[in-house]
Amino acid sequence: MSDLTHKWKNKKIREQIAVIEGKKAPTLVLKNARYLHSAMKRWLKGNIWIYENRIVYVGEDMPHQADEVMDCTGKTIVPGYIEPHVHPFLIYNPKTFSEYAAERGTTTLVNDNLMMMLALEKKKAFSLVGELNKQPVSMYWWCRYDAQTEIDNEDDVFANGNVSSWLEHECVIQGGELTGWPKLLDGDDMMLYWMQETKAANKRIEGHFPGASEKTLTKMALFGADGDHESMTGEDVRKRLMNGMMVTLRHSSIRPDLEKLLTEMKELDLDQYDMMMLTTDGPSPAFCADGLTDKLIRIAIENGVPPIDAYHMASYNAARYYRMENLHGMIAPGRLASINILKDEFHPTPESVLSKGVWLKKSGVKENAFPSVAWQRFGHTKMNIDWQLQEDDLQFSMPFGIEMVNNVITKPCHVVKDVAGEHFYMDEDQNYLVLLDYEGKWRINTTIKGFATNVQGFASSFSSTEDIVLIGSSKEEMKRAFNRVKELGGGIVLAENGKVIHEIPLPLSGIMSDQPFETVIEQEVKLRELLLERGYPYEDPIYSLLFLTSTHLPYIRITSQGMYDVMKKTVLFPTIMR
Repeated sequence: MSDLTHKWKNKKIREQIAVIEGKKAPTLVLKNARYLHSAMKRWLKGNIWIYENRIVYVGEDMPHQADEVMDCTGKTIVPGYIEPHVHPFLIYNPKTFSEYAAERGTTTLVNDNLMMMLALEKKKAFSLVGELNKQPVSMYWWCRYDAQTEIDNEDDVFANGNVSSWLEHECVIQGGELTGWPKLLDGDDMMLYWMQETKAANKRIEGHFPGASEKTLTKMALFGADGDHESMTGEDVRKRLMNGMMVTLRHSSIRPDLEKLLTEMKELDLDQYDMMMLTTDGPSPAFCADGLTDKLIRIAIENGVPPIDAYHMASYNAARYYRMENLHGMIAPGRLASINILKDEFHPTPESVLSKGVWLKKSGVKENAFPSVAWQRFGHTKMNIDWQLQEDDLQFSMPFGIEMVNNVITKPCHVVKDVAGEHFYMDEDQNYLVLLDYEGKWRINTTIKGFATNVQGFASSFSSTEDIVLIGSSKEEMKRAFNRVKELGGGIVLAENGKVIHEIPLPLSGIMSDQPFETVIEQEVKLRELLLERGYPYEDPIYSLLFLTSTHLPYIRITSQGMYDVMKKTVLFPTIMR
């Protein structure tokens, strides 16, 4: 059951009242607490009584007895942090990400459901949502309106009944993100219908409007968009505020913009933060090594945001925006007992974390509070690649290829030499590129410029379409990498000189690891180091892989339908049936 629909039974409420009357002992008392009172927007001192998973009293009184008392003298207490925009599948999974985030104070997460829609049947996806609700954090979800790429079965995945079922689900609190908003402008009434249904259910709609003009933002507001996380300048922030939108300030692995945004906001005299939240926007694992929401709070304070405003952007503002301040974002009676205990307000990484009344970290020591998840039972199994790579699969005759402009932006690139040989000998930073259907039905063959100068064989099942990406200068090593991905049942593999030199197994549908988050960080750091040594010029290979097939960014992509022109919304060269 979702926390939002959670209702304490009459008997439990009577027990909570009995605690106030002195007839029952609180489960926990945080004594001598200096805490953030969000309604009054000030630091107060008092005692916080907790009964099981709920705050039942905040004030000067102390109970006659309590099951546990923690003296918080000299400490500062704030609400558990809320991450409003999570992509919980960046080779990690929702359970491991939430466990890692919670240790750093983020106890409420609003998650993207895209990979659930693409990888799982609806019934199993909903069962998995229910299973994840057993974790000692609060998890909520979005409902996507489009696939963020061109897929063959989009009409089935995003059938009206499927989308409507997600929108009606008690754990879904918003629609979006609106990566497909150009279709909306072009007259997609089905998307508009879903947006209307979202609004009718009193749920939010999250935008995705990079570079949008003021007029476009106005249209999006009229369509029903409530907020957006794509501000890249202070002026972008101003335009969204002018249109009444909630502005989520982003600091992510591909857009570490928070310091720049705050500096430019200051130049524009934008110093009112009540309509702002903070997000790491689905960071790659290594980006999280020095924190998540706690890191963003620290950056905000260091850049002149008053501490209370910084903590509100990470808690109270998000709770009010999602209409769940009755449970989250505030230290007051009736709220879930999700609380961070800090050294002081200038050190937002907590020493102790309480989530729904459960200690996740206590005096710096992590508690083993997260139950395991039987992923296979819900449909996240190893990829079953029961077909062989054929010689024809590595034949190249495309008249143009893809050139990387940065981590995620790609443009067309002419191929001026025959690429039919075993090795690619043209430009130093140009390689073969193949996208293969994971069921072996089709392929698209082209070249990629700007990915690396000396990668012989690279294969990945991690992509936004869940298909197989091959990159390299040697067809033999590309085969070797592919065959290892096949043996693993999904993963990322780098091969050269007759051997596999690095691999990241992704046994959960080929897109997620089942290993602890810290292990995934180590694996990704090693991959990045190896690729950098081989000429990868950017910061985030995980996002480069994810967005090769994503059609919400310019200019050209490879998709299950073929080489795709994003701006013209046309297939330039179709996929080849195997």
